[in-house]
Amino acid sequence: MNRRTIATGALLAASALALSACTGGDPLNEGGSGDAGGSSDTIVVGSQDYYSNEIVAEIYAQALESEGYDVDRQFRIGQREVYLPEIESGSIDLFPEYTGPLLQYWVPDTGARLSDDVYDELAANTPDGLRPLEQAPATDQDSYVVTREFADEWGLETVADLEKVTDPLTLGANSEAESRPNGPEGLRETYGVEVGFTPIEDGGGPLTVKALQDGDIQLAIIYTADPSIAENDLVSLEDPEGLFLASHLVPLASDKVDDEAAAVIDAVSAALEPQDLIELNARSVSEELPADTIASDWLAEQDLG
Repeated sequence: MNRRTIATGALLAASALALSACTGGDPLNEGGSGDAGGSSDTIVVGSQDYYSNEIVAEIYAQALESEGYDVDRQFRIGQREVYLPEIESGSIDLFPEYTGPLLQYWVPDTGARLSDDVYDELAANTPDGLRPLEQAPATDQDSYVVTREFADEWGLETVADLEKVTDPLTLGANSEAESRPNGPEGLRETYGVEVGFTPIEDGGGPLTVKALQDGDIQLAIIYTADPSIAENDLVSLEDPEGLFLASHLVPLASDKVDDEAAAVIDAVSAALEPQDLIELNARSVSEELPADTIASDWLAEQDLG
């Protein structure tokens, strides 16, 4: 599973090429039904350049196809700074998002932290022409992660405990994290913790885990639903100040997604529990199965009627 993301500048160019396929076909996603970019009846489903997000997007796509909708898949097109402008411009109709990070993108100084508050504020601040559908019980929460050895050495349980560390600290994450509210500036302002920053462009994947284990970084941002946390005995530090907002899976939809299509996706969201997401991710990482197989198997087990 390649979970690598490219630096933001390169991503802009790659995204433009990928999204230009909306008018000419996407060779990376040959499984999509409907013409690429499609007719006015085709729903364009997108995903981040992150395997877990792609699996959920594929679930959306297959669920819609099972109800007779034509779907154009535009998957792995980058991170939020790249794909959200394309969603806002109308190039993409449906996208699996995460409530907290999405709200913080549009409202950087939001005071919302709890699940319902985050969702309500997100709904109130979503741009015209877009709307969040029902959020899922499933969460994929960003978290600050350290090795078990490092946590034991310094007695770390929460992010605030990092103040006890007297050695230099370096945070490793995708390059865009350096300027996000939960990057080095957020750690300094919220917890009084000074950290350096090393960009590692794999979305908290194996390169990030190796950098932690090798001591090249001491702190990483990894999603809580990532199986690598348990597999490598890593420790997710508690975030008592809520630097990372509540983060439920939420479909971001354009006006192109009518009420009937929205009902299909809402049924999917209602069925997606936290453990489901962990198991879906584990199948991708451990069994190395493609997203369409994982999605098909999960849908076959559901009663979405």
